[in-house]
Amino acid sequence: MDEPLRCYRHPERETYVSCSDCGRGICPDCMTFGPVGIRCPDHASTAGKAAAPRRAARRTSVSLSRSGPVVTFTLIGVNVGVYLLALLMGGQINGTGSWIYENGVLFGPAVANGDWWRLVTAMFLHYGILHLGMNMLVLWIIGPPLEEYFGHGRYLLVYVVSGLAGSAGALIWSPNALTVGASGAIWGIMGAALVLEARKIYVFGGQAMGLVVFNLAITFLIPGISIGGHVGGLIGGGLCAFAFSSLRRMPALATLSVAAVGALSVALAVSQVQL
Repeated sequence: MDEPLRCYRHPERETYVSCSDCGRGICPDCMTFGPVGIRCPDHASTAGKAAAPRRAARRTSVSLSRSGPVVTFTLIGVNVGVYLLALLMGGQINGTGSWIYENGVLFGPAVANGDWWRLVTAMFLHYGILHLGMNMLVLWIIGPPLEEYFGHGRYLLVYVVSGLAGSAGALIWSPNALTVGASGAIWGIMGAALVLEARKIYVFGGQAMGLVVFNLAITFLIPGISIGGHVGGLIGGGLCAFAFSSLRRMPALATLSVAAVGALSVALAVSQVQL
């Protein structure tokens, strides 16, 4: 098993985060959030300056594994691509009316009849340009810091599992509603950040609690929003972050635990619609 990454200034502290310039591990007390990436104290004030040759050589190897928030940008591209494809197939501007919508929207009776894939497809569909644009804007803002912390693979797993948890929550809350949107997965990102913040890992700079409270207020005050989808995603993402941060010495077990959250979400969704 690989030696866990440790803060170069506080070797007793384990961390998932490394400096985007030099690749050394940094704990929450040593992190400086920049426009692109998280830097160590040595590089926080040297953005744009040439690093020493030894640092540059190491940075080359790091950049190969940390090529920016490619998963976040890919997810945004997929969501936008699905919306445009639905339009090309005769769909309406409001996101309805296409074969993709009819066969992908989350609907309890359809899931009960065996359309289990709707638990996944619904998180890539949206009710119009405004719905799509707002979700993608939030994902573009809050996704990269969490992807930087978890790494590409684990971040994608958190996103998908949170989306499944959001679908389960939507079916538990309102099984006969027609539900679409990436918000369950996006709420999972916020839930993950909230759990990490509680453990003194400030991927959002200590703003996770305020972000969650503000958006919860909007969720309950504005009609038409899937309360179950948002709350389900929040819980799912929080459980994912708890597993990854608590079992960091056992990465395989942590990944299996997160996958179990996804499997449990599917089981809850299916059992709900079959009642």
